[in-house]
Amino acid sequence: MSHVSFVRVHGRNYVSVKRAIEESLELVHSNFGGTADRIVIKPNMCYYYHPSTGEVTDPWFVGVLIDVLRDKFAKDSEIFVVESDASAMKCKHVFPMLGYDKMAEEKGVKLVNLGEEKSRVVNVEVGDAQFKFHIPELFYESDFVVNVPKLKYMGSVKITCALKNMFGCNAFQRKCVYHRALNEAIVGINKLIKTDLVVVDGLVVTGKYTKRLDLVMASEDPVAVDAAASRLMGINSKSVKQITLASREGVGDLVFSPVGDFSYFAKKFPKKGMKDNVREAVAGVYLRVFHE
Repeated sequence: MSHVSFVRVHGRNYVSVKRAIEESLELVHSNFGGTADRIVIKPNMCYYYHPSTGEVTDPWFVGVLIDVLRDKFAKDSEIFVVESDASAMKCKHVFPMLGYDKMAEEKGVKLVNLGEEKSRVVNVEVGDAQFKFHIPELFYESDFVVNVPKLKYMGSVKITCALKNMFGCNAFQRKCVYHRALNEAIVGINKLIKTDLVVVDGLVVTGKYTKRLDLVMASEDPVAVDAAASRLMGINSKSVKQITLASREGVGDLVFSPVGDFSYFAKKFPKKGMKDNVREAVAGVYLRVFHE
């Protein structure tokens, strides 16, 4: 059983957020023994949203996390903050629009568009589905991979958090080709790229509405994080295919042990109700039929 921490940020300043991240890591007993010369950080930059919407990982949060990682490992660790082009999003636009270019310069880290890096075409099987992914060489050369997702509802796969965020590590731009078997594709990329640490940016979340939640979640297990996130959002994790499938495929543990203020955040998260889910399901069917 994997531990997942839930820590409240008491104050909206650098010291408070850094303390919350450190506490979240202590609660899950994250192992920072040894060295990590090359660290890869994967935030969520799904589209051209401002961080205040709760849709994307805040570059300021990532900057604080970078300082924590340097305290835990070494000041001279080489750190890469990565994302890849998608069907409707280009890194050359999203990096400056979200403020990642400025953050990278201030923290002395490298901002990388994975689509421009050398990659390997790798086959993977998930259940009865088979995929080819373009895995950047950077992941084979790294010592520590940190996944920094958001927790959000997503109609086609119910939620997006740790597992779905790693889908962006596929360097192939036209990711829409995987959407007909998206749950399996999400699990496939997680089978190929091991996450060493998940730190969820829950400072601002988007549920039924956008809300300042002041939450930091952490775990070494991406499946446990998503199981915990789904419960926080009012969804039975066993009803989320990507989570149950990832557990069966050995990516992580569906059963988790919450540590910290789970009950507080479970009450505070802006959950969607049955009417919201039905409305979105009907809209989704209509849009698919109309598109086809």
